[in-house]
Amino acid sequence: MAKPNQPPLPSILIANDLLDGEVLFRTVSGWSPAVADALVAEDLATARQLEAEAAAATRRQEVVDAYLVEIARDAAGRPVPTHYRERIKTLGPSHRPDLGKQAAEAPAAGR
Repeated sequence: MAKPNQPPLPSILIANDLLDGEVLFRTVSGWSPAVADALVAEDLATARQLEAEAAAATRRQEVVDAYLVEIARDAAGRPVPTHYRERIKTLGPSHRPDLGKQAAEAPAAGR
């Protein structure tokens, strides 16, 4: 028998807002556009809970394309997706570092 598909650990739940397409991350109490706010599933039970919330939020037509993303943690302990595609989704357009969420995190010129 084949083993059931195991979710990646640690992971976060990523989705897109149904109305404006904004990348969102599941938090303890809802959805946030900030990856730093994401609820991190460190164990299988929490990952399964996030998968169930993804299905429920999709049924409620709050979000689309919700799925778990494997993460690592940066030096400050914030979740950082390990795959390139999701890393881009957390930052903004890769060809324009002056736009998107990455622009807000970049140091000001001359500092």
